[in-house]
Amino acid sequence: MNTEILKRAVAEHGAPLYLYDAERIITKYQNFVNAFDVKHLGIHYACKALSNSGVLKLFKELGSGLDCVSINEIKLGLAAGFEPNKILFTPNNVSVAEYEEAITLGVRLNVDNLTFLEYIGINHPNVPVCIRINPHIMAGGNHNISVGHIDSKFGISIHQMPMTRRLVKKLNINVEGIHVHTGSDILDSGVFVRTADIIYDIVQDFDTVKFIDFGSGFKVKYHPTDLDTDIVKFGKLFSKSFNDFCKKMGKDYTLRFEPGKYMTSEAGYFLTKVNLIKHTTSCVFVGVDSGFNHLIRPMFYDSYHHIENISNPDGDKNIYNVVGYICESDTFATDRILNEVRKDDILSFHNAGAYCFTMASNYNSRVRPAEVLVNKGEIHLIRKRETMDDLTRNLVDVDVTGWTK
Repeated sequence: MNTEILKRAVAEHGAPLYLYDAERIITKYQNFVNAFDVKHLGIHYACKALSNSGVLKLFKELGSGLDCVSINEIKLGLAAGFEPNKILFTPNNVSVAEYEEAITLGVRLNVDNLTFLEYIGINHPNVPVCIRINPHIMAGGNHNISVGHIDSKFGISIHQMPMTRRLVKKLNINVEGIHVHTGSDILDSGVFVRTADIIYDIVQDFDTVKFIDFGSGFKVKYHPTDLDTDIVKFGKLFSKSFNDFCKKMGKDYTLRFEPGKYMTSEAGYFLTKVNLIKHTTSCVFVGVDSGFNHLIRPMFYDSYHHIENISNPDGDKNIYNVVGYICESDTFATDRILNEVRKDDILSFHNAGAYCFTMASNYNSRVRPAEVLVNKGEIHLIRKRETMDDLTRNLVDVDVTGWTK
């Protein structure tokens, strides 16, 4: 992204600010689709990564479906124009009421436990379902984002397949899909191939299956020297595996993926203004006008986000600790080499397009930042910055006079 656009966005909409590059999202989507050579390919964008309605509309324009994990994500998708049958609901540990509402809205269901599989079979015998499998494979860049291992809360264990088959047969459940997702930031493409071998065996148990969904988890580049998933190489490898299975079964299944971070992470920038430079006996702190209330990934996942001082690109290099304004330790980066940082400089955090704004909060009674979407140099505001009115809108005034007597 051109730094002049970044600086112009801050000038127009203030800081802190989330900015997303529409052209980058479009390119990532098209490259992903073109990497596979199968008869039927379905992409369902995992909107938990970035759920702003402007971004959702862009994915709809690209022809994507939507993967949702909550009833409100479903409603956001419907409001953005997605047809209900293009939305797959993949919840975890939700209530009967939430499943019922999703069924009423007409979206597709992905079930990850035997309790709800039985419930739907008994109470909604005409509703087709997808079944999420836990393959007991450890994968992912961090334990918190590894979701397919034996101790994971997600999915129906491969060791529970006898009971699963029994329920499906007894209740005549229409299993239209088999789903698996092992984790995020997976660099080793072999993980997907090993998982596929397990899933192919399970698919053979259900004659009604139309699609096989392998979730996502593709590695993106955070550090400039990082490796990332070679999607062209992976697409060629996985297409052969999938086509061979279709040929073996004599059936043209649809191959599905649910990329989220892969599509939006590199398209996002988080722009902050420097409040002060603080020298101590051991280091130099750069204090910015934000904290883990806006960007929690470095603290929650120990994630690296590349940082640039876009206000002083030619300044001498120095070592800094970049920190926020929250009342607890909220360090974005330690011993980071940056061009000389001065008060009021703008720092740009890279890879801020996935699991950044969507994980933001109002901690310390701070408002959440604005979001903009950039296309061909034009900056479009897609979320206003919150105000004090937003923080107090749902508060109910109560008279506590005399409570302490």
